[in-house]
Amino acid sequence: MQDSLLQSVLNTHNINKAILLVEDSDEDFAAFSRMLWEAAFFNPVYRTCNGDDALDYLYRQGEYADPATSPRPAIILIDLNLPGTDGREVIEQIKQDEALKSIPIVVFTTSSSPKDIKTCYEYGVNCYMLKPIGVEALRKTIRIFLDYWFKTAVLPNSI
Repeated sequence: MQDSLLQSVLNTHNINKAILLVEDSDEDFAAFSRMLWEAAFFNPVYRTCNGDDALDYLYRQGEYADPATSPRPAIILIDLNLPGTDGREVIEQIKQDEALKSIPIVVFTTSSSPKDIKTCYEYGVNCYMLKPIGVEALRKTIRIFLDYWFKTAVLPNSI
């Protein structure tokens, strides 16, 4: 009984915590959104399509200046190969910023390069996941992501 009570508390701890999804592919974003809907995941998801917009979002600059429409995310899911400022540079900048470095970053990319993996972990990412090929594999990967980060882990408060 205590275990189920603890799990219930943990499951509600991350309700309404926002995800910032940094993804340039409309197709990947549509698939991700569809998988969230299928998983009955209703936390807010905000999307930027490149590294420069991701940084503007996080620093609340330009079109992202209003905190009401651009709230601080509880977690960032980022692709590496982005137009403009790439994901590696975004990660490096976030993890060097005292105000942002506590936000967990999960890399979600097609790059299986050992150099990319090593670099991302050196910069301080919390997880590196490969985008799988195929709908079922993608569904499983997203379900694992959601279960871990929103049902098991306790995310930092969004400030």
